Amino acid sequence: MTKTIRISEELVSVAKKFSRIDHRSLTGQIEHCARIGKCTEENPDLPYNLIKEILIGIEELEQSEKSEYKFK
Repeated sequence: MTKTIRISEELVSVAKKFSRIDHRSLTGQIEHCARIGKCTEENPDLPYNLIKEILIGIEELEQSEKSEYKFK
């Protein structure tokens, strides 16, 4: 479901910059930031990089890209 929302020009400007860096659409970048923000609020003790790796792992599982984890 899509929904039209209003956000500040400042947030749009920042999202545009990072969407180009991360090769995402503007909408994709805003959705990514919302997901990260939600995870951060729910898990305040986890660093950003760990949250990002967890989200990548979940996406890989959903896409059936499973592989055995090798401990170093």
